[in-house]
Formats: sequence, C-alpha cells, structure tokens
Amino acid sequence: MADSPVEPSGTRAAPQRIEPASGVEDLVPRLVAPTPGVVVKADLLPALSALSLVSLLGLPIGWVWSRLAPPQESVLGEHGTLTPLLVESYYHEFDAIAIFALLAFAAGLLTAAVLWLMRGRRGPVLLIAGALGSLVASWLGIQMGASFAAGLYAMPSNPQLGDLITVAPEISTHWVLLPQPMAVALGYGLAASWNGLDDLGRRLH
Repeated sequence: MADSPVEPSGTRAAPQRIEPASGVEDLVPRLVAPTPGVVVKADLLPALSALSLVSLLGLPIGWVWSRLAPPQESVLGEHGTLTPLLVESYYHEFDAIAIFALLAFAAGLLTAAVLWLMRGRRGPVLLIAGALGSLVASWLGIQMGASFAAGLYAMPSNPQLGDLITVAPEISTHWVLLPQPMAVALGYGLAASWNGLDDLGRRLH
C-alpha cells in the first residue's frame, strides 16, 4: 500500500473574521431621545397670566419705597419756587434711587424663584413674560411711589416766604427700570443652568 500524505500534527487553519455586508448596521434601529423643543402655544396663556401678576408687584414696591426714601428739605422762594438744600439734595436723591433699585432687585429674584417653581411651564416663554412683567412693575412702582410719598409730605396750607418745606422724594432717572427684569433673568438663568436637563424638568411634572 502506498503511503498516504499525512498532515503535520498541531497545524490548524487560523480563524478569520467575516465582515458584515455594507448597509446591515443601518438596518438596526437606534433608540435616540428626541431633543425637546420650545413650547410656545401651550405656555402662552400661563405666561400672560404671570405677566399680569408680576406687574402688580409695583404697588407694594412703591408703597415700601415711599416709607423708606428720605424727603428733601427745601426753602420756599418767590413765586412758590422751592430751592433744595445743596448737600441734602444730592444725598437724598441718591438714596431714593438706591432704595428703589434694591427693592426692585429683591423683587426680581423673588419673582424668578416663584416662576421656577412652575415646573410644567418652565422655558423661555415664561422667562420673557416675567421680565416684561417686572419692567411694567418697576414703572408702576415709580408712579405709585411718587403718589404715596406726595400724600405723606403734603405742602403746608399757608407757607411763608423763606419757610423750610419738606418735599416728597422722587426718582429722576429711568435707569431704575432695569434692576428688576435683570434680576428675574439672572435668577431664572442660574436655576436653568444648575438644572442641567434638556427640558428643564418639565416631563417630571
């Protein structure tokens, strides 16, 4: 019998990896969470309600300011003109502006905290409504504060020339309209950045 060839012992074919056909991976579905978009229509009515309520903050702000802002002492001159005392005029005018700005800023931070608690409506629509409402509240606070202060420091019934008259405080600049809406934007923005969720936690409501 002829000798048959014998394979050397210990030799085996090396395993080979077969690449999948092109396009197979694209057929496998991938679970990707959709990016939540900005909700406008559903948040519009609550935002308008928030704007109206925030605007009413101008009433207590004006009332508190009229009690805290210092009046100015002025001298009654000819033809009913009032000449404020020089040093006191500068200090009290600054005090009136600073007190209103601090009150408005504190109200803005409080507004941002309350708006953030409305978890189901969190988003830019509510933020814009809060900022606009705060702007209206600051304007209303200036107007009502001047009216409240005028009632506290009324002119005497029969003033004489050279009398010292106590004049109600007033705000002479419109820059005080900015602290309250800026505080709302700052507080709400810090809360949103700290939250870290794509939808700001609306779906957890």
